[in-house]
Amino acid sequence: MSHSFGLVIESLVAVLLLLTIGYCMLLNRRLKRLKADEHSMRAMIAELITATEIAERAIGGLKVTVRECDENLGAQLTAGAALSAKLAKQVTAGDAILNRLTQIALAARPAGAEAQATADVAEPVAPAQNISAQNLSNAKALLAAAQAFSERRRATGLAA
Repeated sequence: MSHSFGLVIESLVAVLLLLTIGYCMLLNRRLKRLKADEHSMRAMIAELITATEIAERAIGGLKVTVRECDENLGAQLTAGAALSAKLAKQVTAGDAILNRLTQIALAARPAGAEAQATADVAEPVAPAQNISAQNLSNAKALLAAAQAFSERRRATGLAA
């Protein structure tokens, strides 16, 4: 019995050794895969670091561009506001000159033309041909008055 008992124990130890060898082979395969994954992970991390550095440089360039655009746009807005104010002053001055020219033209009209102008205002709506003829005559009168005013200014030496 002791002989067979020793054989059973040795057989059991041999089976356990075989299981251990099989398990070691399985662990060896897993470790090889883990090493391969480690190398691919290192390569992926290196690519990620490179991409991050490129993105950081691009963001820095974009910040500079935005700053420059902001300064340029601010300068353009300031110039636009100044131009708008200047144009508003010129429009106001133009209106004043137009009013003065209208007054000069009205003052230069003969007395009969003023009566006709008042009668034209009192009449109901005239046909289109009469209105265009009146506008033409008003424009001619305004032109004549402006020329007379200009000649008076030149005569006194105030013309530009």
